[in-house]
Amino acid sequence: MRKYDELKKKKQEAISDLKIKSNNIEKLGKESQRVAEISKNVTIIIGDLDRNFEQATRLEGIDITFLFFATALQCVRQYIIGTITQRTDDKTAAEKTKGSVKEHSDRSHQLYKPTLDEILTNPVPFDAIFGSKDFDLGIGGGFTHRAKTLGHDPILGWIFGTMNIATSTMTVAELGIPRSFHIKTGHTARGDARDKIHSRADTLKIFSYSKSKLMDEGIKGKEIIGASLLKEVAHLKSDLYSTASLPLPFISSFSVEFARKLANYGFDMGNTMKVGKQAGYAVLINSLIAMIHGLFYDESKHSSWNMYSVKTRRILSYSNVIASASNVIATAVASGVGVFAENPDMVKKSLNYLDIGGIMVTIYRMVNDHKFIKAVKQEFIEQEFYHIVMGRS
Repeated sequence: MRKYDELKKKKQEAISDLKIKSNNIEKLGKESQRVAEISKNVTIIIGDLDRNFEQATRLEGIDITFLFFATALQCVRQYIIGTITQRTDDKTAAEKTKGSVKEHSDRSHQLYKPTLDEILTNPVPFDAIFGSKDFDLGIGGGFTHRAKTLGHDPILGWIFGTMNIATSTMTVAELGIPRSFHIKTGHTARGDARDKIHSRADTLKIFSYSKSKLMDEGIKGKEIIGASLLKEVAHLKSDLYSTASLPLPFISSFSVEFARKLANYGFDMGNTMKVGKQAGYAVLINSLIAMIHGLFYDESKHSSWNMYSVKTRRILSYSNVIASASNVIATAVASGVGVFAENPDMVKKSLNYLDIGGIMVTIYRMVNDHKFIKAVKQEFIEQEFYHIVMGRS
């Protein structure tokens, strides 16, 4: 009897194992069939996932508001920078910067030792042209004059220009070799008082006297250096957006001709600073919009921060593209009207509003944001496809 019970138990266990294996085989068959179905329709599934991604990251509601707001800010930026960087003649540019301060040549100092009053009331000494023929300097006017004098260099001018003002001298450079001259008050054939290139000066003494004023002459010496520095800054600012502008740093001290060729193609300090401002403020606006839009992220509404960031990136890219496209169109139309009306001044003013810096930022955003969105989309599709294959919801 006991043996019979054991046999019966083994039989039941065998039947149970068979049922389990049968169920497992059935499940395996169904799973194989499901995976095969997925494999057969992989293109359709990935297409659906792609549409799901676009649906989840499309702009709607508050996103559209941000898009229009960002576009408006970029357009306002283009107009403001285009307006404040309009080129003017030297006299108008100087009046804008100096205001009510009237300068006249009245230099009666000892060599290298102008008084504070002379520094404040006289023009900067490196603006002198009168007397240049006596030394065969070939300075002339406009861009050549600024390219040859180190006081007009956007970088070197902070040093040489300040020292020239503090010592009433002018320093020019050819092939990187500096030469300096004393500036005195001379008189034209009509008897008008003008700054005149008077005689040769020692460049090393200019350094020495400037150092002495700063280190050894107490508060009066420091006032002279401080006033000279402020006058140099004001002068560079006044020349920056004048018709001739300023040469690019360092280049003109080695080759005036090369600096002039660059300027003829638009590569001068005024345009460089303008493009820098355009790009800098475009980036600033993008950063502000991204930061504020990020504050509206809601975990309960958005699947992940990366997915929400795609929306932010799209807002920035779309707004930059719209603003840049409208800028190019508006500039082209205004320039075309100027050409048709044979008005070169209108053409120049119109081209001044061309947002080159903003266009550069737009191109960067399009490339960079496309890479980011593509990477997020790929990650989304891979994760969702993995869940589908693994049978997870």
